[in-house]
Order: sequence, then structure tokens, then C-alpha cells
Amino acid sequence: MKLSDSIQNLKGIGEKTSTLFGKVGVFSLWDLLLYIPRDFVINPEIRTASSLLEAKEGELAAVRLTVQGVPSLIHVRRLSILNAFGSDETGSVKLSWYNQPYLKKTLQPGSTRVFLGKVKFNRGTVSLEHPKMFRLDEYDRQKGVLHPVYPLTHGLTSKGIEKAVKGAFDAVSPIADFLTKEEMDKLDLPELETSLRTVHSPASPERMTKARKRLAFNEYLSFLLSIRRMKTENAASHNDFHMEEADETNKLIGSLPYKLTGAQMRAFRDVLNDVGGERAMNRLVQGDVGSGKTIVALLAMLTAAANGYQSAMMAPTEVLASQHAEKIRGLFEEYGIDYEVELLTGSLTAKEKREAKKRIESGEARIVVGTHALIQEDVVFQDLALVVTDEQHRFGVNQRQVLADKTINKKVPHVLVMSATPIPRTLAIILYGDLDISVMDELPAARLPIKNAVVGIEYRKKAYNFILKQVQEGHQAYVICPQVEESEMVEGENVTDYSAKLKEIYGDSVRVVMLHGKMKPKEKNEIMRQFSEHEIDVLVSTTVIEVGVDVPNSTVMMIEDAQKFGLAALHQIRGRVGRGKAQSYCIFVNTAGGEEDNKRLKVLSSTNDGFKIASEDLKLRGPGDLFGIRQSGVMDFKIADIYNDADMLKAASAFVHDISKEAEERLMVYEADTGRITL
Repeated sequence: MKLSDSIQNLKGIGEKTSTLFGKVGVFSLWDLLLYIPRDFVINPEIRTASSLLEAKEGELAAVRLTVQGVPSLIHVRRLSILNAFGSDETGSVKLSWYNQPYLKKTLQPGSTRVFLGKVKFNRGTVSLEHPKMFRLDEYDRQKGVLHPVYPLTHGLTSKGIEKAVKGAFDAVSPIADFLTKEEMDKLDLPELETSLRTVHSPASPERMTKARKRLAFNEYLSFLLSIRRMKTENAASHNDFHMEEADETNKLIGSLPYKLTGAQMRAFRDVLNDVGGERAMNRLVQGDVGSGKTIVALLAMLTAAANGYQSAMMAPTEVLASQHAEKIRGLFEEYGIDYEVELLTGSLTAKEKREAKKRIESGEARIVVGTHALIQEDVVFQDLALVVTDEQHRFGVNQRQVLADKTINKKVPHVLVMSATPIPRTLAIILYGDLDISVMDELPAARLPIKNAVVGIEYRKKAYNFILKQVQEGHQAYVICPQVEESEMVEGENVTDYSAKLKEIYGDSVRVVMLHGKMKPKEKNEIMRQFSEHEIDVLVSTTVIEVGVDVPNSTVMMIEDAQKFGLAALHQIRGRVGRGKAQSYCIFVNTAGGEEDNKRLKVLSSTNDGFKIASEDLKLRGPGDLFGIRQSGVMDFKIADIYNDADMLKAASAFVHDISKEAEERLMVYEADTGRITL
């Protein structure tokens, strides 16, 4: 078999399982081999019930217990809670499961099992939450075994993925390497197949680090070569939409109730120079959270409209697209600007879509706001001169041609990419090598700085009371957890259990709803809409909220397991609050309690400057953090992470700079074999 072959060619993977793998982005054998575990666990030694009193909150523990009495099953709204008690000769332990009522039959009074779960303390009672159950002989067989924990979707298990990965290796081994031995020695990197096998089953953390580095290097190398090809294309591009500075934009700038920052004016001036130049614009506006990038994009779109052209703004979510469209319409109405603003999203009715597309094709709609479906649906523009997008969807040469094909005149539009990811400039120059860069490093003067606190788990009760007080004052809050649900014994708070816990604590006085990436897009959009319209008080979410919605009424952000995130990612998440006039707060909960973690997190307390935070992140976090939460927002790499793997980005950049024609041909064969599509 070839690496680019479908996973359905593997024994035991039919259409149903293939569909489940598709949900996590695994379609080919190569995708499967790159679907690496997010953690590894070793089952701990069995201990006594009384020894759990000395355990840390959240610690993974195994206890051999005999079930005492009949377990109780209670229902709280849509939540079922199963409670049982187990004991040994030293004491008893409470055992709790959420939404797993079927386990009651297994928990027969007098039966003995090894229970493996996380330790929790509540009013002097020690409990295990969501423990797994094993027979003693079954648990003993697993001693010392490193169990991979894969990111899952409902219906997939880590065991099933492990089996599929083994089948993939059997089918494609040996895997050819595009690097020569000399090149690998010079880079101090292992062979490709060795690296792939190691990331699924490492003999040691050191080997795991090296293997990950090799795969990150591969990704960066392919990416940077495609960037080089794009740069060549960009240099040859022609400006099909020449624009002049417009009176409307100057009038709007002068009428605004606030003065634009120097950084905003410089970025807009860069845009004007580009659209009035000889080449098509391909610019990145890199601004910190809250630096006012949206007004720069709006001024660019207004310039296009005033010059008789159309522009399209693509938002990452439907709710954000709706909010952008409403803000632009409101601004135009307030200042007497008479251009049609069209919103096109998937949730419109068929009739509304038809009418919107008609106005776009006729040119009546000068400014179009939507999601990235704008380039996927059968939308035809009259004269699309400018596209505004976010960095995760920046357009390669092929995508720009797709946009040109969507216009009646087949001309290539200007592209403006907006980024809220504060990457140190040295790395940004490599990563965004095909783009001209404008940096917005000033915040508008009127914004109140967010007040920050780094706390331990003992502070939670105070935090819950503080959130309740904010809700009673008419505000809203976010609680962020790293995991969607309790899974495979990986330590860390999860959205499912946490939202259930808050509902129990607050009762009907606070409207608590959960949000995560495994939900269907329609469901996510509806929850975000409800939150933005204050139909929800507290949103318990994964980091999917990072780019989701702009809610000025939100004043509290509480981040659980904050030590697991990179500082730059935490700064991005924090940016969801502090958008209104009220004072906002961010609570970073360090569940591990380590001094090193506290020191790192306190960088966030000392500054709200994203660029300073990014530089500190690189210094303090450094390369080699195996299982920290990946930083998001910077291109969609499968393995590589800009902060953890900055050293590999620099190494790949140097390799590309000196690459021979023969080496580039070797890499192109590798890309063809793996079915990788370059930009």
C-alpha cells in the first residue's frame, strides 16, 4: 500500500469507522501515522483507601475496593449521577460517575475490583471521579505499560486507534526517507520511519522529543518550500484593482468618537500604499488582542467600495460574521455612509441565500461579510477587489485563483490577513515569508486593563462566588477547560463534568451551558449566538471559544489547568474579556501547584502586552514540551507548534535557504507519496 491510500484499505476499517476517523482529520494512512497520542499513561501502583487522604487533589490513583451496599442513582435535570461506596481494611472511598447509569448493574454489592480514577476531596470525604474498573489479574498485566492516549471523537477509542496504527505500519513499511544520512546527522534528527514509530510508542521521553522534532521539521520544510513558491508567484503578480485614497475614509476617521492609534494609522497607510502600487496586495496585519485590527479592515473595505469595487470579509464563525456585519452597518448608518453591506452565512434560508447571492453578483452589495464558505459556495462577485481573512485561512496561490474565478472579470483580488497571534518578529518573518507585515503594537487608550490572578485549586470556591456576584450584576463569564470529557485517565478538567458541577453549585440561579469542538457547527453557532445575546450567563468551553465571539458584556475568564497551556495561547483566550466598558478579570488556575508553573503564569499577571508575553513564552517554555496544549491560531500544522518547535522552524528555514535542486526533487517525491497538498 501507499501512504496516500485511504484508511479503508486496512483490515477492520469499514465505512462507519472511516467516517469516525474523518471527523478527526484522518483519511489516508499518512494521516493516521501523523495522528499522534496527546499523552501516555502508566497505571499507578495499587494503594489503600486510607492512603488517599495524603494524595493530591486530581491525582490518578488505583485502589482495590469491595462495593458496599446498593449504588444510588440520582437525576439533576438532564444529568444522572451514580454514587457508590467501596472499602478495604483501612477505610472507605466514594465512587462517582456522571451520565453512566448503566454501570449500576456492574457494581454488585460485595464484588471486588481495582478502581482507577482521580482523587477528589469534598467536606472530608475522599472520592474517585469517573474511575475505570479492572479485575485484579487484568490490572496486574498492565503494570509498567505505557498506554497511548489519542485525541478522540465519540465512537473512537485509543485501543482502536492503536490497532489501526499497527496495521498501517505493517502495510507501508519500509517508509522511504527524503533526507540523506549526512543531512540527518547534520540536523541531529532520526530517520522518518523510526520517528513515526517512536511517537506512537516511545521507549523514553528523550526519544519522543527527538521523534517529534523530526516530524515538526518535515512539516516546516514542506510549508516553507510552498511559501517560497508563493513568493515567486507574488513577485510576478499584477495589481488588477488600482485604488486611490478616498474622501469617505478620511471623513470616517475624523468623525470617530476616538482617535486611531499611531499603529492603526500606520497599518492603514501600508494598505493604501499596497492597493495603489503595482503588485496585488498580500499583507498581514499582526496586532495584539484588542489592538483595533477590525477598524483597519473596515477602512480598507470602505476604500475598495469608494473606488467602485467589492470586498469580502471572512470570519471564523457565523456568530462573529453576524457581529461584524451589524457593526459595519451601524457605523455606516451613524456616519451617513451609503454602501450595501451583505451578510452571507450557512444559517440563512434558501430564499435569503438566493437573494444575497443575486445582490453580490450584480455588484449592489459592496461589502460582503461571511464565513469561509464564501469561497466554497456558488457565489459569484461582480468586482471582488479585496478579501479580508484570518491567518488560519490565509490564501495560497491556488486559493487566490479560486477567488479570481468567482468574479465575472476573473481578476485576482488584494488579500489582507488579520492575525491576533503575537509572534516574535524573528519567527514571523520566517512563518509569513510570503506576506508583507504590518505590526500593531499599541492598544486604544480607553480600554481598562484586565486584572489577573494566578491561583491554586483552593481558590475555586472564592472564584465561583465571584462569578456569581458578576452574574448578579448583569455580566457574563467564561470557564475554560482543556478537555471535552473525562478520557483515558489523563489528568485535567473537562467541559462535560465541569458544566455539570457548576449547574449543581448554582442551581437555577445561573444559566450554565457548555461548548466544545466536537459539537456540530449549527449547535456551536446557536450556543455562541445565545451567549452573545445574554441568554447564557456562564459558558464552560474548550479553547474553541478563542476566536468564536465578541461579547463586551463578559467580564470574567476562569482558565482551569492553566499550566498546561502556552502563555501566548492563554493571552489569546484572555482576550475574550476586557472588550466592554466594565472592569474585567482573568483567573488562571494552576491545578498542579508547582512553583515553576506559577512563575511562568505570573508573566501574564505582570503584562497585557502580547508581544512581550510571546517572547517570554519562548524563553520560559522553550522547545521540547511534549504534551502541553498546542498553541492555536498559527496555521494548521498536525505536529509542529510555533512556540515549542521554534528551533525546528529556524532549522527548516536554513535548510530551504541552502536547498539543492536534487534535495528539492526528493522532497517533492515525498509530498507526492504522502498525498500532502501544498499551499
